[in-house]
Amino acid sequence: MEQRGVRVLVVDDTEHVREVVADMLRLDGFDVVGTADSGEAALVLAAETDPHVVVMDLRMPGIDGLEATRRLRAERPGQQVVLYTAYVDADVEREALAVGAALCLGKVEGMPRLARELTRLTLAVAKER
Repeated sequence: MEQRGVRVLVVDDTEHVREVVADMLRLDGFDVVGTADSGEAALVLAAETDPHVVVMDLRMPGIDGLEATRRLRAERPGQQVVLYTAYVDADVEREALAVGAALCLGKVEGMPRLARELTRLTLAVAKER
């Protein structure tokens, strides 16, 4: 599976961050099937758009990224979720993996790493099918 056709849902409560991540992923060849500003909206959009990967912010009002990831994985067991946050530490990484996130990346690590990891995750899923 190449990047073209890899469906990604971007979730972040900060509009400009959401737009920048979505635009950069599109430039890298990903198919951004939607953006959501909350964990609640992510749950609805994931069901509607069937993304390969959800890029999820951690700190959001209402349902935060950890709880949204837990619920997504309960509803969609094969759903790949990348927790993409400015607040990465060992505890956050441990919690992210415990709720089913495939990995936890810091926003400071930047878009190139996010794009590489999304490609790696979707290639792994394609090989399993």
